[in-house]
Amino acid sequence: MSDYRIQGATGEWEVVIGLEVHAQVTSKSKLFSGANTEFGAEPNSQVSLVDAAMPGMLPVPNRECVRQAVRTGMAIEAQINAWSRFDRKNYFYADLPQGYQISQLYHPIVGEGQLLIEADEKHGIPEDKVIGIERIHIEQDAGKLMHDQHPTMSYVDLNRSGVALMEIVSRPDMQSPAEAGAYVRKLRSILRYVGSCDGNMEEGSMRADVNVSVRKVGATELGTRTETKNVNSVRFVMQVIEYEANRQVDVLESGGTVDQETRLFDVATGTTRTMRSKEDAHDYRYFPDPDLLPLVLEDDFLEECRASLPELPDAKRVRYETELGLTPYNARELTHEVETFARFETLLTAAASALGKPEAKVATQVANWALSVAPGVIKSLGEEADASHATAERQAAILAMQDKGEISGSQAKEIFEIVLRQGREPDEIADTEGLKQVSDTGAIEAAIDDILANNQDKVEQYKGGKDKLFGFFVGQTMKAMQGKANPAVVNQILKDKLA
Repeated sequence: MSDYRIQGATGEWEVVIGLEVHAQVTSKSKLFSGANTEFGAEPNSQVSLVDAAMPGMLPVPNRECVRQAVRTGMAIEAQINAWSRFDRKNYFYADLPQGYQISQLYHPIVGEGQLLIEADEKHGIPEDKVIGIERIHIEQDAGKLMHDQHPTMSYVDLNRSGVALMEIVSRPDMQSPAEAGAYVRKLRSILRYVGSCDGNMEEGSMRADVNVSVRKVGATELGTRTETKNVNSVRFVMQVIEYEANRQVDVLESGGTVDQETRLFDVATGTTRTMRSKEDAHDYRYFPDPDLLPLVLEDDFLEECRASLPELPDAKRVRYETELGLTPYNARELTHEVETFARFETLLTAAASALGKPEAKVATQVANWALSVAPGVIKSLGEEADASHATAERQAAILAMQDKGEISGSQAKEIFEIVLRQGREPDEIADTEGLKQVSDTGAIEAAIDDILANNQDKVEQYKGGKDKLFGFFVGQTMKAMQGKANPAVVNQILKDKLA
């Protein structure tokens, strides 16, 4: 149960949230035509006769788009409907050449599923929560209106017209901006693991319609909802909910009523504004598309879809904890994004080979390096860092030297900096730049003897019970050795001599 509440003049209110996420299907061609789907092309350069709704042109379903929708449904443990059908959603708008959108209202390809969001006390999610997913259906995207090309006219770019979308409709199970943000992040992660959508919200390949209503705490009936369209970042989704929930409470407490309407989010002001009154399904005059036969999915096709699924985020996180011994925090951080776990697993394999140890024995060291040390060094260097130099083999070589005690943690960072700047090999850097620890007991013992001889008063105080002075002796020894002495060797020799 979320702790998110809005304190109004007449009591506490809670927010009820549902999301309709539109995810562009990863496919080289559109849903019903062979036109290209690459982002950033010249306006109207990727438009087939089907996309432009030329007379006599008939749609032909793209098998890959169907496959990706089915795989997505399987990834969220949803019911896959072996029989589904396309419908026409009728409305007139300048960016919709046909005068209707081909969608799936009555018989979607994917039925009910679910998605788990993990507890996050820091961000107001006290416990794990399952968010219900009502359906996933496939539909065409519309074109794009451009209002900034001419002072008195709007232009139309039909490159997106006919691009395949999955509309993923949640249940109204979310009760805070934090839960909605976690849901979108988790859904995006799953889509990217599966490879059914690239999740690039900035380019518009994933966006959300945010449905928000409020009601008094303890009430069971849902309030009147508004729908804010085409929100293209997790942060904006959360801002929409925050603003819209407070706006609705203010309206209701001032004696007004919330209108069921479609709204737009103004990024500059962080506010929403009315776009149009909210339509119901009957306003669109849905009916089965007469140009398209029902989709019938065979068992072999479904089995191929299931077999093609990768290890998904939740399963990977559990494996990292149980088999690799990682902390829940590290396992969660490493599995959020496809690129993160891919880099980690490549480095883990290389490090296990370089250290001559099983992966489970080096996983924690590799995880700490991948999550903390390496990103910190890269960030500190800024534009000086060339990430192409940071191969898994070079990073593994640094970890191997550190594991053997040849270099310290600070020396590992220094070597990695030089690797990023110059692309040199870690072993060569350590030798030529004098970045190796001294483990020569003779040299360390001589330095310690001098320090103890010059600090007899502190030696007596240490022997008298001032144990904290041990750190003083370690510091003086490291200073004398210019920071290159092996700390483990220093500690052992000091303990022996002070005993």
